[in-house]
Amino acid sequence: MPVISIFNSGNLATNAKNLTAFRQGLKEAGFVEGQNVAIEIHWAENQFDRLPALATEVAARRPAVIVSNTLAALRIKAATSTIPIVFTTGSDPVRDGLVTSMSRPGGNITGAVFVTGILGAKRLELLRQFVPNATKIAMLIYPGTPETEAERKDVQAGAQRIGRQVDFFEVRSAGDVETAFATLASRRVDALLIGTGPFIANNRGLFVALASRHAIPAMYANIECVEIGGLMGYGASLPDAYHQAGLYTGRILKGEKPGDLPVVQSSKFQFVINLNAAKALRLEFHPQLLATADEVIE
Repeated sequence: MPVISIFNSGNLATNAKNLTAFRQGLKEAGFVEGQNVAIEIHWAENQFDRLPALATEVAARRPAVIVSNTLAALRIKAATSTIPIVFTTGSDPVRDGLVTSMSRPGGNITGAVFVTGILGAKRLELLRQFVPNATKIAMLIYPGTPETEAERKDVQAGAQRIGRQVDFFEVRSAGDVETAFATLASRRVDALLIGTGPFIANNRGLFVALASRHAIPAMYANIECVEIGGLMGYGASLPDAYHQAGLYTGRILKGEKPGDLPVVQSSKFQFVINLNAAKALRLEFHPQLLATADEVIE
């Protein structure tokens, strides 16, 4: 039976829901693991320096299709020009060099985009609505990626429009995150934005735990953070993107060419609030504000 290789820069702990959504999309396309398709999973465990060697290993196994997230997709694309690749990304795949066009990707690659980086100003606006007295606002980002820099610029523009300043703290490791939160607490920051990217998504439990420990109201780019105790989040759903990846993988297994399948972009965004987190922070939201949320977790 054909073999699908899932090549991901993260780990199982933070991708369980995504894998379930992928398998569901694959099933809807007519393929069930263990019956008419096999799945191999290769995790980099957030050790991004392992990605080049893993990409070479995955390509050498010659699977029928390779499914990757942003950082892994960039590496696997460099490792093979013939094996079909389906990516999921929160970045701009044209800007990043994954595809030449959203409508006709060309070559051996296509995928699904969950828009996130260009929503920074919107997240800042929502955070300020729910923490209106916030004067000291900060943001944690993983620097150096195109999506991070796009998000930084978007937040800076949004802050200028509302007459506020946002202080940026760059984090590259768990130790950096611990240090940053200690600094935020010592400076008595009123509100916090948590940026986008694989590092933050794969370590979301750490960010949520530290925001709770230091009692800092935080807005997350990854809405899954709210499900595990974060205060609020605004963005597209990662599982939806993986579901689409499953559908596309099935179509490719049936003979369609990835380069002919348009890159699918998220059109639905969710604003999610966790009331338990709000109560722990002693925040009281007006009912009219709560009504703006797409989902309220109690």
